[in-house]
Amino acid sequence: MFLSATYRKIASDGIWNNNIVFGQNLALCPLLAVTGTATNGLGMGLATLVVITASNGLISVTRHLIPSEIRIPIFVLLIAALVTLVDILMNAWAHELYKVLGLFIALIVTNCALLGRAEAFASKQPVKEALWDGFMMGLGFTLVLVALGAAREISSSGTLFANASLLLGESFQFLEVTVIPNYKGFLLMALPPGGFIMLAFLIVGKRLIDQKLAQKKVQPALLNEAITE
Repeated sequence: MFLSATYRKIASDGIWNNNIVFGQNLALCPLLAVTGTATNGLGMGLATLVVITASNGLISVTRHLIPSEIRIPIFVLLIAALVTLVDILMNAWAHELYKVLGLFIALIVTNCALLGRAEAFASKQPVKEALWDGFMMGLGFTLVLVALGAAREISSSGTLFANASLLLGESFQFLEVTVIPNYKGFLLMALPPGGFIMLAFLIVGKRLIDQKLAQKKVQPALLNEAITE
């Protein structure tokens, strides 16, 4: 069954057009701090995805019960409760990843993207749309985290998803790949400046793709105008 136009727009906005990083320029602190490897990026992205999806759904369900005058503090409290739950679960079931991500799991509470989606979308929309929006925003954020982590990891050590089986569980061992054998590495990419540099390349790449897509849409329109004239 195909998605309706509304759900397709929500999906395209979350993954591409209004992506948390590329479109809104939010959550840059965890983005740059934990993306030394693709594994760390995947773990942080999945944790954020769970929180933003659950918070959107919870806020949508209770939106008629929340007084508008104090809605922001209530949104923060709901998000904080969900982050605490995710933090406890990760500590219990993915302890090695929990130790790597450390404080940044708890700092999901301060991620402006979660509060922004709660205020701009979830508090005004039905539950299904709110859940879908949260999932797509979280998925878009996860994809950027993994892409940035993968680019930094390959350029710094020549591997991809290193220690995935240790951090995420044995079932993720298939992700571990040595992309460049006997590679001595480029240390800068593993350090914070490398994160800024690689993020800049990703943003430029996204802008170039957008320009190409815009040109493809404009050319048929110009051709039709020329024919009619």
